[in-house]
Amino acid sequence: MLRLYNTLTRKKEKFIPISDRKVGFYSCGITAYFYPHIGNMRRYVMDDIVKRTMLHDKYYVTHVENITDVGHLVGDANTTDDKMRVEAEKEHKTMKAVAMFYFGIFENDMKLLNIIKPSKMPFASEHVPEMISLIKKLDDKGFLYRLDSGIYFDTSRFKDYGRLTGSDFDTLNAQLKGGARVERVAGIRNITDFAVWRFAEGTDMIWDSPWGRGFPGWHIECSVLSMMELGEHFDVHTGGVDHIAVHHSNEIAQSESATGKKFVNYWVHHEFLTVNGQKMSKSLGNIYTVQHVLERGYSPMALRMFMLSGHYRQILNFTFEAMDNIANTLNGIYSFLERLEEIKGTAKNADSADFRRAISSHKRGFFKALDDDINTPLALAEMHAVINYANARRAAGKLNKAEARHVMRAMLEFDKVLGLNFEAHLKPASKPLEKEVQDLLDEREKARKSRDFKRADEIRKLLKDKYNVALEDTSEGVRWHKD
Repeated sequence: MLRLYNTLTRKKEKFIPISDRKVGFYSCGITAYFYPHIGNMRRYVMDDIVKRTMLHDKYYVTHVENITDVGHLVGDANTTDDKMRVEAEKEHKTMKAVAMFYFGIFENDMKLLNIIKPSKMPFASEHVPEMISLIKKLDDKGFLYRLDSGIYFDTSRFKDYGRLTGSDFDTLNAQLKGGARVERVAGIRNITDFAVWRFAEGTDMIWDSPWGRGFPGWHIECSVLSMMELGEHFDVHTGGVDHIAVHHSNEIAQSESATGKKFVNYWVHHEFLTVNGQKMSKSLGNIYTVQHVLERGYSPMALRMFMLSGHYRQILNFTFEAMDNIANTLNGIYSFLERLEEIKGTAKNADSADFRRAISSHKRGFFKALDDDINTPLALAEMHAVINYANARRAAGKLNKAEARHVMRAMLEFDKVLGLNFEAHLKPASKPLEKEVQDLLDEREKARKSRDFKRADEIRKLLKDKYNVALEDTSEGVRWHKD
């Protein structure tokens, strides 16, 4: 059973979805005002691994990831301007044009890193009426107050404010006095209070509202977009550790105040990626994008594998030396897969009992590691144990064709979760079929040998209709191909 570390309870918990095998999964997406860097992309790769693990465990996942194109202020101080507006003025473009350009970069990076695209990726600006509706609910319930700069949420009215941080309201406010929010808006009641609507003039990303013209606050969008697609109470919400104290605490406060229901069951937070032991920043000149890494000669899958080399709750340090080691390791895996394809003989030889036990043990270890709070380093170690065992057997001249095929299936099963695209490095004719398909082929061969041609024809039709596998009976045996 899958277990996840829940920031809300500060412990690993068995994952039990609200609705049987269906999972509502929300990720905080990018603010599309600049190139996403590899620290951003590490989080989305690790979200992808969480989702792939759930899919392997036979859950049906509805994954929603927002795209922020309005309302995200520079810093947390409530006194700054919208990041999107600042960038649009700098580039002499509309905010929408800026957002679409950087969203295109992000989409391409997702494809390069083999991240499964979320079920839905709504843009904040396309759902402002729904945000106004939620703000009105909060206003009607007395959670909001008006200042010259906008409409603010009174965090003192939400009794559990700050519980995601492990602090209470008073402690959290005291801690934040020395932080970014010390630059207080005139008239603000509490340091932790935040804008749900900011007053502004103009025409670019500005809307009418019951309180005046302006634009929605950043926090309100994630509450609205998640609940709009997944319901007022859903299973999993992910984001970076930097979102815990402000963005996600604010989401909880406004969502639960509006609905009277628990917002999210499991909060999953990813740690930072550093570069040579330092936080990425423009001033240090150490911000790397996916393209920067590819221009140095590394493959997208090497970058993805590097990101999997550390646990998602641990800081991962990026260096090009580490990338060299990962690239060599990945090339070694590709060579191993090629050698498996070269094993001579037929697949009629039986796998030895010891061989099957060893491979099965490592497969269990691989998926057990992932089910234990997505422990990718341990899962990778189990995969390497399979490679080492098979290589030792091959070197001793004992690895037969059936065993090679068994190992190949295990590697491809691992890769359905790892997403390292092993299959792309196999010869088309050598790619093993899914176990269900291979079992049907074996059954058909037995039917033909026993002259049960009716059953053989039924299986042929089933393979074509269900799996798109076409068969050709030749004098040299049965050949198959996918149409």
